[in-house]
Amino acid sequence: MRRRAFVKLGMTGFAASAVPTSQLFGRDRTESQTISRSIESFQLNYAPHLGMFRHHAGEDPVDQLNFMADEEFTAFEDNGMRERDIAVQNVMAQTMANRGIQMGVFVAHKIYWNEPNLASGDPDWREEFLSFIRQSVDVARRVGAKWMTVVPGFVALRKDMGYQTANVVESLKRACDILEPHGLVMVLEPLNPRDHPGLFLTKISQAYEVCKAVASPACKILDDLYHQQITEGNLIPNINAAWNEIAYFQIGDNPGRKEPTTGEINYKNVFHHIHQKGFSGILGMEHGNSIPGPAGERAVIDAYRYVDSF
Repeated sequence: MRRRAFVKLGMTGFAASAVPTSQLFGRDRTESQTISRSIESFQLNYAPHLGMFRHHAGEDPVDQLNFMADEEFTAFEDNGMRERDIAVQNVMAQTMANRGIQMGVFVAHKIYWNEPNLASGDPDWREEFLSFIRQSVDVARRVGAKWMTVVPGFVALRKDMGYQTANVVESLKRACDILEPHGLVMVLEPLNPRDHPGLFLTKISQAYEVCKAVASPACKILDDLYHQQITEGNLIPNINAAWNEIAYFQIGDNPGRKEPTTGEINYKNVFHHIHQKGFSGILGMEHGNSIPGPAGERAVIDAYRYVDSF
């Protein structure tokens, strides 16, 4: 057991943001404001997202991050961070630094759900993708992120899969040339064909093949366990088979894509296995709450305390 105290975010003199914090976020804080809690630490780095605890913490991103820290979450992810105002990115980054929260993934580029951008080999689509990657380097540096999500997009229906794979690999190699000097990593996310039909990347084995072909420390796998339970199951054997290319996990139970314990995945066993393998990275909580309101938020936290107690 250990204690963590609520620490007021000291933004006075924070030159990176041109907009005063009081104008960005509505809830005022005072120097004397402290909250002391005694909460057991998690064994793995689970990462909530904005909105998951808004009934407890309000809409202010700073208050939400502080609530996560008070509940002993040590990581945070935000798919939409790239599109947030720079001033907001800065204040969120400072809050995470103050509270010991590690930034997880954000989505690095525009995702094409119905068009074959990377699989097609079209040079204009490739250059657009690489432009997003260059922009995402700045975002990652600003918010202290190491990982960014990449989804290669829709299949090219008129091309054999071998040619599509070669096109994707070539685009990712060029992206690695941009990311490697900065020590950044794009993580490829296979998505299930039930929720996202027609996408190029669907399985962990396929992502593994692509990463091996790219052959760069800047290109790894995001293993979203919700998607993979639907697509192929066999979660622990696939984790083992692709282990040296997996850099990040995301979480959601199936069916429903809600918190662990609401579906068929034995997350206590899966997390125990990941922990035993020495994983020290982030597991993003990319799911909804099964129960609305404050009770549902507390149920999410309780579920993670249960599955983390191995």
